[in-house]
Amino acid sequence: MKVCIYGAGAVGCYLAGRLHQGGATVSMVARGATFAAIAAEGVTVHTPAKHLHARVEVAEDPAALGPQDMVLVTVKAPALPAIAPGLATLLGQETPVCFVMNGLPWWYFHAHGGPHEGQRLPRIDPGDIMWRTVGPERALHGVIFASCDIERPGVVHIETAQTALHLGEPAGTTARAEALAALLRDTDFTVTAEPNIRARIWSKLQTNICSGLFGCLADSPPRAIYSDPAVADAVRRVVAEVGAVAAALGHPSPLDAEALLGRARSQGHKSSVVQDLARGAPIEFDPMFGGPQALARLAGVPTPTLDLLIALVKARAISVGSYSEPEEPVP
Repeated sequence: MKVCIYGAGAVGCYLAGRLHQGGATVSMVARGATFAAIAAEGVTVHTPAKHLHARVEVAEDPAALGPQDMVLVTVKAPALPAIAPGLATLLGQETPVCFVMNGLPWWYFHAHGGPHEGQRLPRIDPGDIMWRTVGPERALHGVIFASCDIERPGVVHIETAQTALHLGEPAGTTARAEALAALLRDTDFTVTAEPNIRARIWSKLQTNICSGLFGCLADSPPRAIYSDPAVADAVRRVVAEVGAVAAALGHPSPLDAEALLGRARSQGHKSSVVQDLARGAPIEFDPMFGGPQALARLAGVPTPTLDLLIALVKARAISVGSYSEPEEPVP
């Protein structure tokens, strides 16, 4: 299978190493120093259990790679509008596109059923650019649990001993997800094809919303702040509020707040949104925070703790140039 990974950050390089190990013909789209490093030395992944090295084809211009059997998008959400033209050049007639990204996906209400069926999310997909370029029928989504950092361009360190990836698509079918999963699975990498990917999306959102909001305010990883009783109580409230939104929309999350707090003891890794905010880079504000908040309004679910934390983080993000209010209205 020819698989192109659009985005050569930590997650993209990790998946490139795993796919190469699984027998896929892997290519990547990268830029600048990352492109040069991968072209010269390939991709290297250091995990607690093994070291992976993959020589892969890499291009700055996606059109040079041609249509693929599968595309994985691993860029951050603010980059989606910019990559749309290049992404289109990788698509054959039936090429599926798997978005392994944090936050609420742009296709969320496709094949959802109920009163919101087909509703667009302009804060996440401005101008419907992904809806028009990729189309929700091609879309898959990946929910990944892996603490990873870039040591240098093309070289990734994985902190998590047992990583996990949950794959699925809007309509709940699993054949395409299983074909991808089969290339990625390993003894230290659990990969599942999920008939209800939305429930997994909500559970990851609960985790990321907490680590992101509290982390942005404290500039700290969960291990440093969740042990405080007041913070732990606020984490419980946020998990409950976001869980109520998921349930109201018909996809209850399996996440338990006490389990989340327990895992925090070993989480000394700042989330990517915290790292981006600290350096004034664009953050995934709407997919991670604003989008779920808008869906809470849509579902009529009160979220007072979430609202307060989002307001505080938004003010900080605007002040350092990491976020600006979109012109499009909330859904």
